[in-house]
Amino acid sequence: MAIFGKLARYQDIGLLVMRIGVGAMMILHGYDKLLGGPDKWQDLGEAMGKLNIHFWPTFWGFMCAFAETFGGLFVMLGLWFRPFCILLFFNFIVATAQHYEGIASIPKASHAIELMCTFFALIFIGPGVYSVDKG
Repeated sequence: MAIFGKLARYQDIGLLVMRIGVGAMMILHGYDKLLGGPDKWQDLGEAMGKLNIHFWPTFWGFMCAFAETFGGLFVMLGLWFRPFCILLFFNFIVATAQHYEGIASIPKASHAIELMCTFFALIFIGPGVYSVDKG
């Protein structure tokens, strides 16, 4: 057990590694969506219909692409960390609603659920000391 106590001093390094890894994947996940333009944004934004929000699908689709691309960058940097984690949390609530069609569809929705939980937890944890915001 003593070894785990000694590893606790490296938790900020672990958080940095997590921020860089998850942030980089978010950039890759959102970049094509951002470059897809209004047609792609409209398709993405129609997912809001699962939450009974049927207006401005192009705006919501753009916000999805923006949140994933720039959210990933700012999560990596630890700059405006919590506001972007909130955006990404809501982004993955919508993604979960889009993919979830009942208990049998959990494998299909699992990635969105995992990221939703990750960003929700990061809102409370903060970016750590190795960040532009510095915790």
